[in-house]
Amino acid sequence: MKALHTLSQSTLGLIVCIAVGALCGVFAEPAGAAAYFVGQMYLAVVNMAAIPLLVVATFFGLRQVIALPRPRTRIGMMLLVAFGLVVLGSVAGTLIGVMAGPGQDLSATARAQLGRLVLQSASSAEDVQVALFDHGAAAAAGASFVGVGDIFPDNFYRVLAQGHSLGIFTATILFGLAFAALSREQTGTLSSVFEGVYRALETIIARANLLLPVLAFGVAAHLVANTEAATLHAMSSFLVCFGLASCALGGLALVTIAVRAGQPFMQVLSQLKAPLLVGLTSGSATAPIPHTIEALSQRLGFSRGVVELVVPFGSVFVRAGAALYYALAAVFVANLYNRPLGAGEILIVCAASVIAALVSAGQGGVASVGYMGIVLSMLNLPVEAAGVLFVTLDLICEGPRNALSLLSACMVIALVSAGLPSERHAAVEATGGVARLDTTLRFTFTRGQLALATGCLMTVASLIVLLGIGVGAR
Repeated sequence: MKALHTLSQSTLGLIVCIAVGALCGVFAEPAGAAAYFVGQMYLAVVNMAAIPLLVVATFFGLRQVIALPRPRTRIGMMLLVAFGLVVLGSVAGTLIGVMAGPGQDLSATARAQLGRLVLQSASSAEDVQVALFDHGAAAAAGASFVGVGDIFPDNFYRVLAQGHSLGIFTATILFGLAFAALSREQTGTLSSVFEGVYRALETIIARANLLLPVLAFGVAAHLVANTEAATLHAMSSFLVCFGLASCALGGLALVTIAVRAGQPFMQVLSQLKAPLLVGLTSGSATAPIPHTIEALSQRLGFSRGVVELVVPFGSVFVRAGAALYYALAAVFVANLYNRPLGAGEILIVCAASVIAALVSAGQGGVASVGYMGIVLSMLNLPVEAAGVLFVTLDLICEGPRNALSLLSACMVIALVSAGLPSERHAAVEATGGVARLDTTLRFTFTRGQLALATGCLMTVASLIVLLGIGVGAR
């Protein structure tokens, strides 16, 4: 157990696990398959705790934020900044894709490999109509991503059981606002229950994160054993662009957090090391929640109320990494089919990537790849290309995607919360005068000094008495 805890917190240890797992994928595939199975059990446990944690944390965080100064302004700014970061990810992905041109200069061998994969998928699949909204019977023959009941549910338990994050969030916000409006005397018992459930779910996820080394080992083995090297080579331009763009935007977020926290960049990176490692290697957006809350509130000093509301909310809805991913993928497919993008189509890619990122809230893994069809369908590009080309790469892209979304949520907190410098200065200004008035002066004497002081006092007293006698005798 101690070894797993050390490895799960060590960058070098996780890199070694990935390298050894890749070797096992080549020479010892059964061992890698067993580790991958254990890793999937870990993800199942984390996902089991994810939705209840989202609900309870939203109740608890919303109550604390409403108790802070200017809660409406704070919450409004929180939503505005979160949406702005998703838009920034989409715009950055589109512009980087247009300038770098991934998929344009592929060799004939690479194009033949990708074409073979797409043709195999098209020959074995039926035509699928993709609709963003469910229009009832009209969508019966196709696939729809969002229904009205998924956003405004008539049955909270239905969306909770089906895992529809948009409907869960709508019901949670309505109940949370009503809960926060009640007095603390009316909700004291329920608050204690929420607090206990919240901490229990955090503990479950924190304990499950001990299996991160096993997951990293298993995913590396599974990826090497089941992915053709020719496919990775053909998609390398997309992978390089996505990796560099994620690093650039992640670095910008870290710089912003460091400035707002008033701490050096490397110190902030060190404090966020644990949640970033969890986000990069776990493939889950909710697994880093306990580490992130601890790092931002206890180590970097941001308002705990804001942290406990934004981190669970941001892990699902602040999907800047997904917006970047969808935009770059759409540009890559357009270049693959020799489809130049004009100014109007670039705007369509930006807007559609934002919509796809928000609609896919709560979805992870291969399920999130299907939402790429929203962007491709608006450009009249083959939707099946997304399914076959990007499913094989999703295990590679999911880590950077989640890490960028995590840093975006942390950036929202840094911009909305008062932060460490102002809160500490305010505390010093508020208590500094009182502290100076209440300062206690302590005198310490040795036995010799005490005897000398006593002798001096007796002498002074004797002189005063003699002086009084002399004055009276006159």
